[in-house]
Amino acid sequence: MSWVFLLLGIVSEVLGTTSMKMSEGFTKLIPSILMFVFYGTSLTLVTLALKKIDVSIAYSIWSGLGTAIIAAIGILFFKEHFSLFKMLAILMIIVGVIMLNISGEVHGKEASSSYLQIKRNGNGEQ
Repeated sequence: MSWVFLLLGIVSEVLGTTSMKMSEGFTKLIPSILMFVFYGTSLTLVTLALKKIDVSIAYSIWSGLGTAIIAAIGILFFKEHFSLFKMLAILMIIVGVIMLNISGEVHGKEASSSYLQIKRNGNGEQ
């Protein structure tokens, strides 16, 4: 369920940032209100996700994917400038998130096997 909370947190953050753009500097009431609603929802959902997901992994996924999705929305819907350099930067963010996830899984397995070894010895000696 934590991964569902994280995914919904990312969606809420993307909607909040999109509302921020649409608020035109707080000059449009509905997008301005929605921005706070979506950001509050996002932070709540990510906080719930942190019950089971390491903060380094959750935050890197939340911020990295949120950034990549917002960049795509900016290009597709707000007609922002698109360049090969910008696309490469977005791909590097995604690769970084994947690498953090892989390193977290490897580290978690190493930590689990160390814990089992200590538990087997009974007194914490290895």
